[in-house]
Amino acid sequence: MRDHDLAQLNVGRLVAPSDSPMVAEFMEALDAVNALADASDGFVWRFQTPEGNATAERPFADDLILINLSTWSSIDAVSEFVYRTVHADYLRRRREWFERFEDVVVVLWWVPNGYRPSVEEAIDRLDRLRNVGPTAQAFTFRHRFDPPLPGSDPAPG
Repeated sequence: MRDHDLAQLNVGRLVAPSDSPMVAEFMEALDAVNALADASDGFVWRFQTPEGNATAERPFADDLILINLSTWSSIDAVSEFVYRTVHADYLRRRREWFERFEDVVVVLWWVPNGYRPSVEEAIDRLDRLRNVGPTAQAFTFRHRFDPPLPGSDPAPG
């Protein structure tokens, strides 16, 4: 029995405002890609606003930065979606719609089953990863940490 889900946050800075023709193809694909995520094995939850996605949430001072926040049953489940579905096609083309970040743009961490991390918590985890590097509290696909032992709480934020 699984006691923990994997939370993930990724951020990106658009090359133009979300209503610009420069990013129209990306914006138009969001509903289909999100539906694919929702139907994927191991998908648990994703943050969304009433618009059905997270693009209306702009938690940074820079309004061109978009976020995606979700939880999954495992690292393998989210990896399968990210790298082995149509999502991977969009990921390969990300430079068409998103600027290159010099910093980390994806953070992973373990949460108790059913827990829904807030956007603020997720940004704190990203900041931790950027400032401290990979730890059990904030890590990457390349530098993974196992989930906490059954019955234990995840490592504190």
